[in-house]
Amino acid sequence: MFDVQFARRQMIEQQVRAWEVLDPRVLEALQQVPREEYVPGAYREMAFADTAVPLGHGQSMLSPMLEGRILQALEIQPHEYALEVGTGSGFFAACLGRLARSVRTIDLFADFTGAARAAFERTGIHNVVAATADAMQLAERETYDVIALTGSLPVYVERFEQALRIGGRLFVAVGSGPLLEGLRVTRTGPSDWSRETLFETGMPALINAPEPSRFVF
Repeated sequence: MFDVQFARRQMIEQQVRAWEVLDPRVLEALQQVPREEYVPGAYREMAFADTAVPLGHGQSMLSPMLEGRILQALEIQPHEYALEVGTGSGFFAACLGRLARSVRTIDLFADFTGAARAAFERTGIHNVVAATADAMQLAERETYDVIALTGSLPVYVERFEQALRIGGRLFVAVGSGPLLEGLRVTRTGPSDWSRETLFETGMPALINAPEPSRFVF
């Protein structure tokens, strides 16, 4: 029989902590949100594995250790308002919900956002709202304290940093190669941002994200 609690402990100890995720609030969120309730039923026994769990539409869940690193890097506070771009299974948004005051999560695929809403209801997550929307049309300004992109940008665009409040933090992976640059972008003033490289990672690009220009000879 699949021992869910044992698998969850192994995920935390052997994957998440091993990649220097030591923030107790982040570890508690990953422990308390039941990941097995967010994976497709056919992949339940893979819920805690260090692997990409397929979700449909060519999308997959982030690995637990990458989720932990992103959550830790964003330094989310209990009074803050967060945006996730790329709902997927809803698990990462639920973890954000354990750390922030409220969360908005958006995805292009209505079946993802619908399934995420059902999972939030099943698991007692009441401060996360899922909406079907194209992130590349995001027009909000100075709205969020925290933004996490769970798909990468082949070319950096300023749309998301503009949606940060002063002091707000954005996580984004940028690049078009197999290894991308994971960045934390902090809004330091009305027209100022700072960027810090955190780590290299792999992550599929957001659908509709701009591609690098290609030279034609």
